[in-house]
Amino acid sequence: MYSLFVKEITSFLSSLTGYVVIVVFLLACGLFLWVFKGNLNIPDNGYATLESLFVLAPWVFLFLIPAITMRMFAEEKKSRTLELLLTRPLTDMQVIVAKYMATLVLVILSLIPTLIYFYSVSQLGNPPGNLDTGAAWGSYFGLLFLAGIYIAIGIFISSLTENQIISFIFALITCFIFYIGFDYFASLDIFSGMANTIMKLGINEHYRSVSRGVLDTRDILYYLSIIFIFLLLTKIVLQSRNWQSNS
Repeated sequence: MYSLFVKEITSFLSSLTGYVVIVVFLLACGLFLWVFKGNLNIPDNGYATLESLFVLAPWVFLFLIPAITMRMFAEEKKSRTLELLLTRPLTDMQVIVAKYMATLVLVILSLIPTLIYFYSVSQLGNPPGNLDTGAAWGSYFGLLFLAGIYIAIGIFISSLTENQIISFIFALITCFIFYIGFDYFASLDIFSGMANTIMKLGINEHYRSVSRGVLDTRDILYYLSIIFIFLLLTKIVLQSRNWQSNS
């Protein structure tokens, strides 16, 4: 499993994929937070807060993470190397987790440089250092959990097809539904009696909760459960492929 994890990380960093993801994420966040005029521009807000980063980052990841995960299994299927991969002395879940962790590490690498924003905003405070660090670190944890769900969804969708474009589109749509779609459904009059329950099924409700700086076990259990469900679904898809080949 470790060797496959290293192989995936190496493939990211030995090609343009990993660097493009990191650069695009930092460039998009940097432009909206510091250059482009608007509600997300930190200097224009007049407050020493990183809230704009944690509003923007989920939307940037919404496009970037499906772009990373679309090749995970779709490419293996198209190149006919999936069967070879699954014959290695690894369980299906170990293969899935290795690919999952490699992608998560790439996301972490893209987030680390944003600590510069953390320091800059802290110094812009009056007095310097006047920053709600608890909320900021809570938001970082929430963003990692959110990215973790995006990755699990992307890997699952990639296991369903050998077309990377289809994988990207459907992963993006599914991630969008889990991030903000449940909030929309909860706002409909037809679901007015179940609004709170429906909202809790979506990522955004738990993301907002963690962003307050309090790591509630209910939020953590939600994130871990959704990640586990999609990784388990990926395993089921891979196993069904084995059953079809055997039959």
